[in-house]
Amino acid sequence: MKKTPQKPHKPARPTQTRATSTPDRQASAPVRAGVSAAVQAAVSATGPAPAVLLPFQQRWAGDRADVAVWEKSRRIGASWTTASDAVLTASASAEAGGQDALYIGYSEDMTREFIDDCAMWAGAFNKAAGAMQEVMFEDTTDDGDVRQIKAFRIDFASGFKVLALSSRPRSIRGKQGLVIIDEAAFHDDLAGLLKAAMAMLIWGGKVRILSSHNGEDNPFNLLVKDIRAGKLPYSLHRTTFDDALRDGLFDRVKLMMGARMKHATADAWRTAIRAQYGEGAAEELDCIPSMGGGVYLPRTLVEHCQSDECKVIRWAKPPEWMLNPNRLAETDQWIADVLKPAVDALPNVRSVVGRDFGRSGDLSIEGVMQEIRRGFWRATLTLELRCIPFDVQEKINRWLLDHLPLLHHVKFDARGNGQQLAEAALQRLGVARVECVMATPTWYAEHFPSYKGGLEGRAMELPRDEDEIADHRRVVLKNGYPTMDAGTDKGSDGKQRHGDRVIARVLAWAATRTEAAPIEFQSTGQRRVGASLDGPGRRFDADRGFGVVAGGNDFGGF
Repeated sequence: MKKTPQKPHKPARPTQTRATSTPDRQASAPVRAGVSAAVQAAVSATGPAPAVLLPFQQRWAGDRADVAVWEKSRRIGASWTTASDAVLTASASAEAGGQDALYIGYSEDMTREFIDDCAMWAGAFNKAAGAMQEVMFEDTTDDGDVRQIKAFRIDFASGFKVLALSSRPRSIRGKQGLVIIDEAAFHDDLAGLLKAAMAMLIWGGKVRILSSHNGEDNPFNLLVKDIRAGKLPYSLHRTTFDDALRDGLFDRVKLMMGARMKHATADAWRTAIRAQYGEGAAEELDCIPSMGGGVYLPRTLVEHCQSDECKVIRWAKPPEWMLNPNRLAETDQWIADVLKPAVDALPNVRSVVGRDFGRSGDLSIEGVMQEIRRGFWRATLTLELRCIPFDVQEKINRWLLDHLPLLHHVKFDARGNGQQLAEAALQRLGVARVECVMATPTWYAEHFPSYKGGLEGRAMELPRDEDEIADHRRVVLKNGYPTMDAGTDKGSDGKQRHGDRVIARVLAWAATRTEAAPIEFQSTGQRRVGASLDGPGRRFDADRGFGVVAGGNDFGGF
């Protein structure tokens, strides 16, 4: 069948304009006190920016990133806040960074409401603005159809405007400025909108994308995941309903509603709102996309990153060994015979450690990763300790951290009994080297996507064994967020395990992203060895470039 050639697309052009009056409001006293330094800088000398924005709103309005994304709860004033930034942008001169503000909502009601908010902000900021205009654009589609597109605009004395457009990618093509895509998860072609919007960055424009969630597989949620995984260099904000409450949302709503507010306290109001949303509260209020579930790190993803270059050392003892008076001496011998040769064989490159603690039921994992080349990390050494007493674990951990090449950072699982060992390392090596992590769902939500992104990008290598795969498959999506499930697996040693290695890996991966500590000395190339690390005094190994003073001082430097 012969294809009919497509007609070239004609850009939209205005066909008619209808003006609607906009009240010229003056700023009232409560509206005048600072928002944030970034927003204040955009306000003229006639008066400071309004204090009407709550802290979470101030952070959004003050974000000067080229691309910023806001994952948000419903009805927390996000669009209203963004309107303030649109007015400040359009009312500023070109020399001050002013430009057009282009708003895209998915319905006419949204665009009208946004323009009304902009009119309010123009009055509050005391900015000279013309009347709100209703504009009809004529748009020719690829099929040759001509459609009328309604838009709304406010012109400013600066020569720039706020223009509220339809939810069509081509509506912003050929334009330039600050692009705002509101409730992005509910647009029919978000990918197309983003493609068109990103072109604004070439000539100094900015892009703002804000939305509540609309499902796990929605393009907006995939965008948020890519940002968390480090695949996109965008600024990311997240505000749940409870976050907004902590920042004063209830007091603001109560102030605006007056006698219509039926609830005396924030807790009572919160309970009532959540009851009204029912099962939809997680997605609508808590920023948790629906339909999440299943294995988060599938077998094939881990298999592609496995390598024979990664060594695993296992050491297990029976429960009664805890009372063996010679256990520390036996540990010294094990270190000399097994651990030291493995550490001596490591390449002399930057090292990080993630440590997951276990005592009787779970394994303790010392997961060493090293930067083999820039941006590529290999799990060169993994220690699995089963049923090893606390004092022995601390002795092994102390020796390992003191002998690893170019130690950069260590992150400990500091929950439960692991807190004692983590705290001891923190006291000895300092905050530049050690972080005690209390892993929570929020911590997992922040760091698991980045770790998964590292696996997808082949930025790391892991041991080639079934235990590694089994541990990774214990990470599942629950309510749209990665977490550990409750199941166990029988490991290669015939004993039970519960995802122990994957926690150590995520901790180590987070350590790779930690900023380096300041250099406080430089090696002279000579080795000096003082008293034992287990006693008073110090030990400095210039070959490894890492020094420690017993008692907690960290010389750092490499």
